[in-house]
Amino acid sequence: MFYIGDFARVGRVSVRMLHHYDAIGLLCPDHVDSTGYRLYEATALARLNRIVALKNLGFTLKAVSRILDESLSAEELRGMLRLRREELEDQLAADTARLASVEARLRVIESEGVMPEYEVTIKSLPAVRLAELSAEADSFEPASISPVIQPLYKQLYTALEAAGISPVGPGVAYYEALDGGRVRVHAGCPIPDSVRDGEFDVVTLPAVKQAATLIHRGTMDNVMPSVQALARWIDANAFTSQGLNRELYLDYGMSEDPEQWVTELQEPVASNR
Repeated sequence: MFYIGDFARVGRVSVRMLHHYDAIGLLCPDHVDSTGYRLYEATALARLNRIVALKNLGFTLKAVSRILDESLSAEELRGMLRLRREELEDQLAADTARLASVEARLRVIESEGVMPEYEVTIKSLPAVRLAELSAEADSFEPASISPVIQPLYKQLYTALEAAGISPVGPGVAYYEALDGGRVRVHAGCPIPDSVRDGEFDVVTLPAVKQAATLIHRGTMDNVMPSVQALARWIDANAFTSQGLNRELYLDYGMSEDPEQWVTELQEPVASNR
């Protein structure tokens, strides 16, 4: 048997917590000696492990007691732990994306009043025939776009490879504004004229007479400063935006380091002069 201090050490909990579990009848000592010391059998560790696991899942101690009284099996507990792990991973991913968005917004704020270092080029864009997949995102925020567009490209390139089709240029993404602030995300890549619809749609993006273009370097999660720098340039140089920008992925995914990715932002414009 273990004295309470040793049992707490082996079970990786505090003595104070074991006293509390005893007081509410959740985990009582197997024996109390004549001096009042609490002693626990090693078999009590199984119940302690379940208590701690269920607590970490977010259950109240009252709910934990009820679940344990219903003799939760090890497999059922593992299933609940796996589910909670997935929830925590999703939360961590969302928080990480939110942090990246905050950092990007801070960079934009810090650059206010400072002339951008980006080089903007006005050029025409040829029509391009694309194989594409599309889906909806909640908003234009990078934290909403990235979780949608990245799986689309994985699915698209898998479908093209299965069909024996090789892209004839870098990927092109474009967007449509929907009601309620939602966005339809189109993930495409250029294909030969001979290709017809398969496990993807085939569309032709029309030519653009004039587009303001800017090279963004790094992950698209941090694209906001580049997008706003392009918008400021368009306004300062007497142009008017004629629609949502396209993204041409010049070097996307070729490097394992997202900070090495290169994307050309292409926004259709008209001159005010």
